[in-house]
Amino acid sequence: MKLLAWIALLPLINPTPEIRYFRYQRPIQNLTRASTQACLPIPAELFAHAAPNLADLRLYSDRPNRATETPYVVHSTTPASTSDGTPKTIHPLNLGQRNGQIVFDAEFPDSPATSYSDVQLDIAAHDFIANVTVSGSPDLSKQAQSGLAATSLGTFTVFDLTGQKLGRSTILHLPRSNFSYLHFRINGPLKPESVTGLSVDHSPSSQPKYQSVAQSTRLTSRNHASIIEFTLPANVPFDRIVFVPGPPPINFSRQVDIDIAPASPASDHDDGAGSADHISSGNILRIHTTQNGHPIDEEHLAIELPGTQSAGVAHITITVNNGDDQPLDLQSVQLQMLERSLCFEANPGNSYTLYYGDPVLEAPQYDYASLFTPQANAIQLSAGLEIVNDRYKTRADTRPFAEKHPALLWAALIAVVALLGAIALRSSKTPIS
Repeated sequence: MKLLAWIALLPLINPTPEIRYFRYQRPIQNLTRASTQACLPIPAELFAHAAPNLADLRLYSDRPNRATETPYVVHSTTPASTSDGTPKTIHPLNLGQRNGQIVFDAEFPDSPATSYSDVQLDIAAHDFIANVTVSGSPDLSKQAQSGLAATSLGTFTVFDLTGQKLGRSTILHLPRSNFSYLHFRINGPLKPESVTGLSVDHSPSSQPKYQSVAQSTRLTSRNHASIIEFTLPANVPFDRIVFVPGPPPINFSRQVDIDIAPASPASDHDDGAGSADHISSGNILRIHTTQNGHPIDEEHLAIELPGTQSAGVAHITITVNNGDDQPLDLQSVQLQMLERSLCFEANPGNSYTLYYGDPVLEAPQYDYASLFTPQANAIQLSAGLEIVNDRYKTRADTRPFAEKHPALLWAALIAVVALLGAIALRSSKTPIS
């Protein structure tokens, strides 16, 4: 019994990386002789041959007669969001009505240290069109004392046209700003109590870059819906879906559902009946019109799905619900991945190679990653074509005996339980003297 327990509790020793155990490699290109920070975008197709979340990715410097593991960090410019991943709600100040317009102020406590661009008004009303004029100020009290005018940020149109099946938008696309206070004036058929607040996503220091993971121009129609399907290799992430509609119809608002299921090995298209997981819903709209003298130009043609990926080959079904309207003429639909860059300190005279394809490895822990600060003058490199490592060999199976032979372990445990049960039964039948 002690032997079985010892076998079951054998620790799994973390394997160490060795070049001979990596199946794939890519050379690093465009190196210079300068010693500085260097970064390269990780090709989307690399993810399909690497372990989940790139846990087995290693960088080696190719010194003469010796290859040395080089610390790195995978860095990306994330989309605008607050620290906990949810938009920060701000309550209106001095909310009231003046000269037939709704007026209020809003304080942005994280400014001027951080900037923002898109501000969404929370308006508890339906079927309206209104103009919103926005100005910014670093300090309301000082501005009032000095009599200086606030900085104009523009006039924007908000609307709710759900009655016309054209959707709703209350987002103000401001120029990137870091004012501590904004002043709003709303001209339209609304009441002050309709404005319940506003929310903002703070902008990153630079705009995120995306690269295409997959693209499709093939649409099928089914039950008043347009269906777009993708089969994506395991471990390949995608962070948003981008729709490229054709000219007609000019104005539309459509609900979109996204489902993901394991791909069927028997066919290229798997209906996923009973096995698909509904991962998200969203809305795409395009409105270019004038109503009641208000010009409306609004487009939302992307659905954000940060960090979505499947451990196995995935079948992704995108359903655009058309209702009784004409199906959209979608020229293409793209799955896009937020660009991930691998950054490291490049030493002069060294060449570097990426290695991956050893799924037993765990993600590396480097001091360089925890101390990393991106530099504006970092050298921009690229990864060469993937090739099979000519030194590759399969690792020996170092898993514990119990993990390699679970059936044998269970058989032994069942035999021991049966033996103990027989002994207990026999003891219960033995008369006590």
